[in-house]
Amino acid sequence: MTDMTTAEWWELLPAGIRAQADGYVLQDALLPAVRVVWEAGRARGLGLAEAQLVVHDRYRHHGDRVARTPDSPLDLESLTARAAGAPGRVVAVEAVWDGDTVHDWFVELVAVTADPEGELPLATVHLSAAARHLGDEDPFPRHPSAAVAGRVGAALAAHLSVPFRFASPDTPDDEAPRRRP
Repeated sequence: MTDMTTAEWWELLPAGIRAQADGYVLQDALLPAVRVVWEAGRARGLGLAEAQLVVHDRYRHHGDRVARTPDSPLDLESLTARAAGAPGRVVAVEAVWDGDTVHDWFVELVAVTADPEGELPLATVHLSAAARHLGDEDPFPRHPSAAVAGRVGAALAAHLSVPFRFASPDTPDDEAPRRRP
């Protein structure tokens, strides 16, 4: 780590790299933006952590101009329409933990079909979408993504008259056992 600020690191990058990174940021492509900043700056001592901070500052700089990836719809009508497109008869709705370096932990809602290989992703509930969905409601002690996925997944399952399953609603666990019909 150096004593340079993110603004100083940004100014050290060639104009073409800055334009490319800003292009990625404006498209909400975080990882490609970090990659180009890091690759161009690492010869001068820019580490991966600093590259992430530089790109974070660019997101703040551009603010509402960033074309954010839209959230999955979480209303019953939209989820029902998605489930109707499943390849086969829906036999369960399941909530499954996942995570990555960009979004941390999140929950995937899937329609499980009678086909042993069949399932259809219905919605991804990221923390930011869950927080907006909950508003001022505090889901304590549950992770907000789990609280929202549990609520909308159970409502969808009841609407479809199928079971709802969530193997680990209280603790993020992307290796929680899944049951197949």
